[in-house]
Amino acid sequence: MANYRVDKEKVLHADLCFKINGICIYVQNRLGRFAKEKQYGDSIEVRLKELGLPYVRELVAIGTGNRSDFIIDGKVLVEIKAKPFLAEDDFFQVQRYLHVLDLDLGLLVNFWARSALPKRILRPH
Repeated sequence: MANYRVDKEKVLHADLCFKINGICIYVQNRLGRFAKEKQYGDSIEVRLKELGLPYVRELVAIGTGNRSDFIIDGKVLVEIKAKPFLAEDDFFQVQRYLHVLDLDLGLLVNFWARSALPKRILRPH
């Protein structure tokens, strides 16, 4: 087994993302790979409450109609998907939300993938 070290000063919100990764794996293990987005979102919300992590769910950006799935600890946007494959539009959606919400990091999670590990998306500056 490989031993990986993360330079936490260079990786944006490393500790928080580690917790979010764990939540995603936990939820996928509970619900399986073929549930609906709402079910995954509800399970993530329950787990966030259990762990005491502050979050906002389905935040609508004023004047844009953009509705993000989760913003966790005011730092990380989490966008969940439940579909066979992620498309280029899904990545652009996260970047658009990051820009509108003035956040630097988004995680895109497809729960239908074999592993629900989030894809890190940085806001371009």
